[in-house]
Amino acid sequence: MPPPPQQPQPNPYGQQPNPYGQQPTPYGQQPAPYGQQPYPGAPFGQQPQAPWGAPPMGPPPKKSRTGLILGIVGGALVLVIAAVVGLGVIGQKAVGGFPKAEYRLTLPKTLLSNKYQLTKDLSDSKGAAIEKEADGAWDAKDTKAVVAQYSLGGDDTKGVLVVSGMYGRFKNTGLARRSMMEGASEGAGAVIAVKARDFHPAGSDVPIACEVLTQTQAGTRTTMPVCAWTDGNTGASVAEVTEATVLKDPATIDLAAAAETAAKVRADMRKPIG
Repeated sequence: MPPPPQQPQPNPYGQQPNPYGQQPTPYGQQPAPYGQQPYPGAPFGQQPQAPWGAPPMGPPPKKSRTGLILGIVGGALVLVIAAVVGLGVIGQKAVGGFPKAEYRLTLPKTLLSNKYQLTKDLSDSKGAAIEKEADGAWDAKDTKAVVAQYSLGGDDTKGVLVVSGMYGRFKNTGLARRSMMEGASEGAGAVIAVKARDFHPAGSDVPIACEVLTQTQAGTRTTMPVCAWTDGNTGASVAEVTEATVLKDPATIDLAAAAETAAKVRADMRKPIG
């Protein structure tokens, strides 16, 4: 007696459509609420049929926050690099002289009272590209870029902080700060969930601008606060991704706290020349 014919197999478990190349929504538009992605090849909300003789498949388990953090580090770098490029390419002629070079940006081994540890110094590779973009800008002179990745307690799976900045001599700093926020929102797959606004953390002599962006990767939407500062000698963007925030509703992110973190990062990195 011939064996029963084999039934067609469903698509691989949990396979998601490729999100890359997706265009961001218009400025200020809210992203869609959290929700499960439909299974490939099946109508929205409908599970695929189980193989012959097998029980129906249940819903896939939620992705772990630690796995997500590792998966979105590259996306966070793209956003902060896109932001800091705006510091030197505003495109307006500076009126008057440039400020004296008195401060530079460093990459200390730890940030935020040893909370984060330096794991990758990308200044020679990513930083060189930023410097090339800023070369010849009207608003910036004598620029040098720094790009780095820090891990929470030395463990990338628990959280990361990525920072991208330039130091030199800058004009139009208020406009530059706004340009940096716009630049971050134009990173690949980024959507503005909470619009940028300025904060004035205690102890900071410059405003800190912060916004909340979301990115969709492997079918999962992740939440990321991004902050930036500019002054006459330094400017940088900072993104912190932790287990506590990566899947949060963007509207619940404490941007005032994010601004305080960025101000402390600035204090750790900004050092007098000489």
